[in-house]
Amino acid sequence: MGRIRRVMSKRIVIGMLVAGLVAVGAGVFWFQPWKLWVDETVREAVPAVMDSPAAGTAVRTLASGELISHEHATSGTVRILRLADGTRVLRLENLDTSNGPDLRVLVADAPVKKGTAGWRVFDDGAHMSLGKLKGNKGDQNYVLPAGLDLDRYTSVSIWCDRFDVSFGAAALSRA
Repeated sequence: MGRIRRVMSKRIVIGMLVAGLVAVGAGVFWFQPWKLWVDETVREAVPAVMDSPAAGTAVRTLASGELISHEHATSGTVRILRLADGTRVLRLENLDTSNGPDLRVLVADAPVKKGTAGWRVFDDGAHMSLGKLKGNKGDQNYVLPAGLDLDRYTSVSIWCDRFDVSFGAAALSRA
């Protein structure tokens, strides 16, 4: 009996170690904790239409807002620009937030609320992802779809798709 117990206890210990390593590996993959210490800075210029002689003066601000913090400290400015050719661009300026595992830029119809009340509302109603956040710091541009109704989509969120939470958001005010 003693030999069977020793063999079984070794199998149980090995099984528990393997299960523990799998759990740690899955947790590291899911949470990506190294991103807390890695900043990605993007410095995109204000877009201009190259074939227009008045491109430099034809960029017009349609709406803007200041980012407030939600799950993570977040600051910066959001502007909706109309270029000379009619293209609309969402521009993040002086963005400063934490990095995360699956950050997106969302436009939504949700009101921006301070504190924890505003953390999870941006995917409840009408919302649209403009794509992955290019970097957690700096200036960046996202082209808006031609049919996007700015009267309906009145807020912007830096959204963590993995954990369904807003890092920060801005209410858009028409210019």
